[in-house]
Amino acid sequence: MSSSNYRRNKAFINQFRKELKAELGDLSEVDVKVLNRAVNEGIRWLKERTPTGLHPNPVTFTIKNGPQAGKVVSFKTQETIVGGLLKKSWKSAPASKTASGAKKVLVNTAEYASYWNYGHRIVLRKGGPTKGFVKGTYLLEKGVSYIDRRLVALFEAELVRIKKEHEDGD
Repeated sequence: MSSSNYRRNKAFINQFRKELKAELGDLSEVDVKVLNRAVNEGIRWLKERTPTGLHPNPVTFTIKNGPQAGKVVSFKTQETIVGGLLKKSWKSAPASKTASGAKKVLVNTAEYASYWNYGHRIVLRKGGPTKGFVKGTYLLEKGVSYIDRRLVALFEAELVRIKKEHEDGD
């Protein structure tokens, strides 16, 4: 084997290794980048579909205890209050690398979010019988399904981008 051939081949192999490492480096960051983007889009999707409570004006309720128990009370407030705690409470932790890929946690931190998502029974008084059931919205599960679909689309788009970037570099 001639010395010039050896040097040319060695240079070519070194160049190939350098390009391969650059491409693998791109691929190692793709999963976290795509996961962050998909979950952020999912949070936006969930917030758009989470209802905001409108509190009526006038406020009307029935007194439960005391000498006036059973009396209906009604009064007007200065301002109509609009809720939104459930909508504001959609959060995600930063993506992190794991042995099998990447992980990102999606939660709703509102205290009553699980009752709204999964449903709950209706009890008129503490320890009393169940009078009915409020169906859950299962929006968290629908959001995870949306995120899964977006992950596939975003990952394919990112791979096409990387492939094009490295083909143009040749």
